[in-house]
Amino acid sequence: MYRKRKPAILFFVFALAVLFLILVVRIFFSPAHSAKSAVHDFYEYEAQGDYSKSWSLLHPLMKAKWPKGAYMQDRVHVFIGHFGAETFTYDIDGGDKIKKWIMAKGVPPIKVVYQFQVTQQYHGKYGSFKFIQDVYAVKNKGKWEILWDYNQ
Repeated sequence: MYRKRKPAILFFVFALAVLFLILVVRIFFSPAHSAKSAVHDFYEYEAQGDYSKSWSLLHPLMKAKWPKGAYMQDRVHVFIGHFGAETFTYDIDGGDKIKKWIMAKGVPPIKVVYQFQVTQQYHGKYGSFKFIQDVYAVKNKGKWEILWDYNQ
């Protein structure tokens, strides 16, 4: 009788392992996880002061608002010049899927974006403070890109 139970236990363990593997694959290869990775990369470049690389992750609608040179100059001017902060840390929360999202008035809706809330923590000449912003990621031509909300 003991031998008959062994295959059942092995089948149960195997089934649990397969379910666990499926769950891991779904989490790490989900669009929300990939979108969050792009947001993480963007803010990692920003925290390092590599504004050229962070700009390269912006969606074309954002690049139209912020030409590369102006973006880089403005980020340095605001964060280092005004805030007196050389770098910052950040947290990323969320990952909600939003359909037909509109970046700004007069801009056509984007089919699907993922919304994240990014909290940047600065320590500068005016003390410590937090900057909280909703950030959106969209897959464009096979690459995840960053958008900000310009609706008023």
